[in-house]
Amino acid sequence: MRDFATFEERLSDWTAQAMESVFGLEGSDVALGVTPTNNEKFGDYQCNAAMELARTLKKAPRQIAQEFVDAAELPDFVERIEIAGPGFINFFIANPALADYLDALEKDPLLGAEAVGQGKTVVIDYSSPNVAKPMHIGHIRSTVIGNAIDRIYRFLGYRVVADNHLGDWGTQFGLMIVGYRNFVDEQALAVAPVEELERIYVASYNRSKEDPTWREQAKAELVKLQRGDPENRALWERFIELSIREFNTIYDRLGVHFDLYRGESFYNDRLPGIIAALEEKGLSKESDGALIVELEDEGMPICIVRKSDGGYNYATTDLATVASRIEEYSPDRIIYVTDERQQLHFRQFFAISGKLGLEANLVHVWFGLMRLPEATFSTREGNVIKLAALLDEAEARALELVKSGSPGMPEAQQKDLARAIGIGAIKYTDLSQNPQSLVTFTWEKALNMEGNSAPYLQYAYARISSVYDKFHAQFPGTDLAECSLRIEQDIERRLAIKLSRFPSAVHAAAENYRPNILADYLYDLAQIYSSFYQNVPFLKAEEGVRESRIRLCRATAARLRQGLELLGIETRERI
Repeated sequence: MRDFATFEERLSDWTAQAMESVFGLEGSDVALGVTPTNNEKFGDYQCNAAMELARTLKKAPRQIAQEFVDAAELPDFVERIEIAGPGFINFFIANPALADYLDALEKDPLLGAEAVGQGKTVVIDYSSPNVAKPMHIGHIRSTVIGNAIDRIYRFLGYRVVADNHLGDWGTQFGLMIVGYRNFVDEQALAVAPVEELERIYVASYNRSKEDPTWREQAKAELVKLQRGDPENRALWERFIELSIREFNTIYDRLGVHFDLYRGESFYNDRLPGIIAALEEKGLSKESDGALIVELEDEGMPICIVRKSDGGYNYATTDLATVASRIEEYSPDRIIYVTDERQQLHFRQFFAISGKLGLEANLVHVWFGLMRLPEATFSTREGNVIKLAALLDEAEARALELVKSGSPGMPEAQQKDLARAIGIGAIKYTDLSQNPQSLVTFTWEKALNMEGNSAPYLQYAYARISSVYDKFHAQFPGTDLAECSLRIEQDIERRLAIKLSRFPSAVHAAAENYRPNILADYLYDLAQIYSSFYQNVPFLKAEEGVRESRIRLCRATAARLRQGLELLGIETRERI
């Protein structure tokens, strides 16, 4: 058993061994462990094995549960055990064991989580905007969900390679090059490079629809680029450099950082080899001049890997990307974070990867789209809401809240706080939802100080910091490490149980690629703490009780701060 093993882990090990001993179940495939209860009236953890064993043991579930309770010797960290309903076995953790566990976790930087990723590498592919196009609201979910998964996996000890797989190759660059040479406004390019590049592309594209000569000129420039023409390549590289520079201003605001910026072009040299491997293994065949892989046996339509004009597509590039990542990093897992519309592409590409022997445990984390109600924003260009505009609006609205709530706060501090609240609100609105759900963003929900929002959690953390400061002001020199932790009141117990479940929330978020599991935990924790704060005295409590409650406050703050950091959300000591 590892250091700081959770009660769920300890109880699951114990119940499995005790069940095997009592009923002679060695080698049983029935799940004999425990899960947290949803209702504290029915204990802290519950074992449902009696229902599963009824057929095997040819007994009623409640009889099995009773025989188990009668025969098993309880571990010392369990206060009592009860049977409920048709045969649920409910466990109540002993209060002294709760106190000892939380006391031990104060010394653990992972707060009880297990560094399960030690010695393992994970590549996470997320965000992935297109070069020469401004980031828009469609990029927010991939960016913040991917970054939260990135942060959680690093926290659990994995070596994470965060790769921003840019869209930096394709026919649009022929139009970009000819458009740049005819339409560029150097002054506009210096002020807002990506917006100017987008304007150039739109102008060139529109011209190509009206002028066949322009289209042919764009195709000629593309061919020159593909053949390595120095002038065209220099222009293309400038487009990428300007784009990444502007993307990074957005990423810096979001607190997002990548280890790699490798676009589609990085893998161009590998594409012929992928085609050769497919042909050598007999996996591809010609069809109307194109090269395809049939996936009918897998329940999917054909996948084109080389177009009739000899060009390659996304599937070929993604296969080359996997081959490169395996060769360079030997990853235990490669995680792709994209929207739901790409599900078929990834199913096809994963299937072909398996046929080629490119084994790297490929995972597609897909998410639903985010939308905004009409008239939420005034800054619109066509139907696209630029991501910079979304963040600007978030900070501006948060600043209004800060100024009204803390008018005496210095202006610089107000702006810093507004940035943390505004950006946090955008992220949490996304991350608090199941990734696969459709998210409708509203400012009222995002900036709600009372509901399930980042500002609510940030305020809960700041309120605890205030209590902590008041304690040290009234009782200076108190060493809380010398003060024992006591769990006596029901609300103290509820809070302690929730605090003890932080590791399970982090691990579940990682295993299921769902940051909302951690967000749900933090919101529940903040609500329980609010009840704790409102129902028992802190600074006016008697000595011993007072210090114990301050330690529970401190433990709550540590989990709120760490949990929000894993979601990429900043905290402040004062709000």
